[in-house]
Amino acid sequence: MGSLVTAASPYPPRTDRTLLLLTALALAARVAYLLLEPRCALTGDEPSWIALGTQQLGRPHRGLDPLRNGLIFYPPVYPYFIALVSRATGSLQAVLWLQAVLGALLVPAVGRAGTLAFGRRAGLLAAAFTACYPELLWYPAHYWSETVYLLLLWWAIERSLAADAARSARIAAAAGVLWGLATLTRELSLYLLPLVALWLARDRLRPSLGRAAVLVLAAALTIAPWTLRNALAFHAFIPVSTMGGLNLWQGNTTLTHLEIYERLASRGGPVEQDRYCRQLAWQTIAARQPRWLLEKLGEQMPEFWKAGAEVLDHLVGRGACGPLSTGRLVAVEAAFVAPYLAVLGLALVGLVRLRAGASAWLLLLLLAAYNGAHVVAYATTRFRLPVLPVVFLLAAAALVGAPDGIARPLRGWRLALLVALCAVLAATLAPGLPELASWRLLVGRMG
Repeated sequence: MGSLVTAASPYPPRTDRTLLLLTALALAARVAYLLLEPRCALTGDEPSWIALGTQQLGRPHRGLDPLRNGLIFYPPVYPYFIALVSRATGSLQAVLWLQAVLGALLVPAVGRAGTLAFGRRAGLLAAAFTACYPELLWYPAHYWSETVYLLLLWWAIERSLAADAARSARIAAAAGVLWGLATLTRELSLYLLPLVALWLARDRLRPSLGRAAVLVLAAALTIAPWTLRNALAFHAFIPVSTMGGLNLWQGNTTLTHLEIYERLASRGGPVEQDRYCRQLAWQTIAARQPRWLLEKLGEQMPEFWKAGAEVLDHLVGRGACGPLSTGRLVAVEAAFVAPYLAVLGLALVGLVRLRAGASAWLLLLLLAAYNGAHVVAYATTRFRLPVLPVVFLLAAAALVGAPDGIARPLRGWRLALLVALCAVLAATLAPGLPELASWRLLVGRMG
């Protein structure tokens, strides 16, 4: 794999031309989905995002002024994205059309990052998965922050890998800005950034340390204006938002959502509520020791990795389109869940066989850290979306690994490990299977 990169160009020839074609395919697929999907009710967080962008930030003369709006619970990038696009075009629908474009631009980010970490063929195959994966077509047609977040996160990852491959402080600075913007879209990225910096500095050489420092400084300077705004507007140190404290508490308490919000209602403003959430979260975690970690793994891993998708929560859990027949639900599950199970199974094979270099190890580390953060707090199928490209890359490595020299033979202890991992995966998926109409139909017929 070392022959794939040089200091002048971290990519082999023809890669970007192929990625351009895949990006065009991705855009066509997203536009087609946006045009063809039936319009149903807005559910989940969609009404909140729209209200933030069109009402709170959409007020004349003061909405966009960061010191004169009350935005603090949600990170700022996506509400401002909705506000600016809808103001500039006079149409909320324009947000979805722009998201179709941004969703397509995820393809070259995944392909280029995958090329550096897994080789050209695996990178391009993962880019093809990204272009056509049904759930990645669904999100741009809805008002969720995932489309913008994935774009920023994966270009941040790609630039970080490129900075290391090209030994470039300038590219590291660009990566830092992207990490900062990703953090301002979803705060969890702030806790991934130190891992990337340590990875960049792993050689303990002065140029390597310098690139890591540039990355961190650029990210900090990108985040700092919003942190300063929070200090001026709310008189407290809040790096991005107050969402993290609530998520940590509700992911570890036995209280219901209604009970949580009833308690918060008596705690004054958002800063006091944030402090209260963090205090109660750590008290709850301490009270659950020493079994807390095992309990959380058992609770959250099935939620993070289960055979489901946000579209099923949208259609079934929230009834966005009204009652659906069993036949239609089975068709939706075949379209959205079957591809997920296929790439997940292939990813296990790719993981066991992988001959990982430094770049691949960074992606695996980010996957583990991101998953672990949602075990500590709480998980849903939506939260795994940002790390699905790592799953795509592992699946691609399983399919093309041997000719490219990134896969070891599947025998001996590797075969035994694969069997063990398949058993763990089956145990992880099992609790969520009864939620699927196709599973209930299969069990009923077998019964």
